[in-house]
Amino acid sequence: MQMPPTSSVADSITENAFPTLQNDLYLRTARGEKTERAPVWCMRQAGRYLPEFRAIRVENEFFKVCRTPALATEVTVQPMRRYAGLLDAAIIFSDILVIPQAMGLEVQMVPGKGPHLPDPLRTPADMARLVDARPGYSVDRELDYVYKAITNTRHALQGQVPLLGFIGAPWTLMAYMVEGGGSKTFALAKAWLFSHRQAAHELLSRIANVAAEFLIGQVRAGAQAVQVFESWAGELGPADFAEFSLPYLAKIAARVKSQCPGVPMTVFAKGAHYALEQLATETVYDVISLDWTVDPVAARQRVDAALQSAGQQGRTVVLQGNLDPTVLFGDAETIRQRTAEMCRAFGPAGHIANLGHGMMPGHSPEHLRVFLEAVHESSSALRQ
Repeated sequence: MQMPPTSSVADSITENAFPTLQNDLYLRTARGEKTERAPVWCMRQAGRYLPEFRAIRVENEFFKVCRTPALATEVTVQPMRRYAGLLDAAIIFSDILVIPQAMGLEVQMVPGKGPHLPDPLRTPADMARLVDARPGYSVDRELDYVYKAITNTRHALQGQVPLLGFIGAPWTLMAYMVEGGGSKTFALAKAWLFSHRQAAHELLSRIANVAAEFLIGQVRAGAQAVQVFESWAGELGPADFAEFSLPYLAKIAARVKSQCPGVPMTVFAKGAHYALEQLATETVYDVISLDWTVDPVAARQRVDAALQSAGQQGRTVVLQGNLDPTVLFGDAETIRQRTAEMCRAFGPAGHIANLGHGMMPGHSPEHLRVFLEAVHESSSALRQ
């Protein structure tokens, strides 16, 4: 797929058409401003842990919810209703695998198993089945239902909080497209990297092109910030991450920033603790999200040292995260204690509070409330 000439999408985003934003704490923090407390939201905050979400899913298949703007909007705003005044951002309900679908692969969500691609790309020759390089292909046409959901949700939120868009990153999507689903070893996908290196780079580049255009379209539709999920980053060693993930993460960020310069971007390279310095200095993401295995104190020191060494002292990189999601299975006092420790570790500035990964189906909604309230209390105290 050939990228169109670079031009700003600013003129096509009419913020006056949306309700006035009342809580811009997330956006101010993501842009490096000092704030009165850390903003907080949670990955998968709209999901199976909520009974109201499960009620929607009783009669609606997973991807039907994603593809029906009214349903996607309803699911997105459910946690905002339940945790009114506690969440500082909403994230559109969708899935990272809508990109492989848009490129021509079938993706099913199998109950009890997760994503399943019945006809994956097992050899480079299988790339001929992808539709993104065919004449007349349009990312916007294929994924218009996501844009409609974003626009609808901006209105439904009534300016309560910013709305985030997102994508899956190229290596993570390639892994699914080759493996046919999740994997314990990623042997098939990694075999591509080492046996079909040129083809792997071609596939990664094509995914990156679609992903960048998709993010730009999400911003045009009303997304006020975006996040890139490299969920399987930790399956790559440092050298392989530097070759097969980092360049495409950087390419996506540069492309989106060229057209949406004021929109904060977050990268979440789960498990790639070794790449903090590269993510900070070799990409233009505003926020780096950390999983729970990373020490926030050390991460802050490493990122700041890398920026200084690279001559980027004037640039601020915000950190997001990173409470271990399983802490929410503990009692309320443990959740409060561990959340306070997390906030202290990140310090009084440059932190967006979140979990180190997503909410789990077995989580108690009330335990999430304890976490959110604890972030408000602890992070506010740090700034007094």
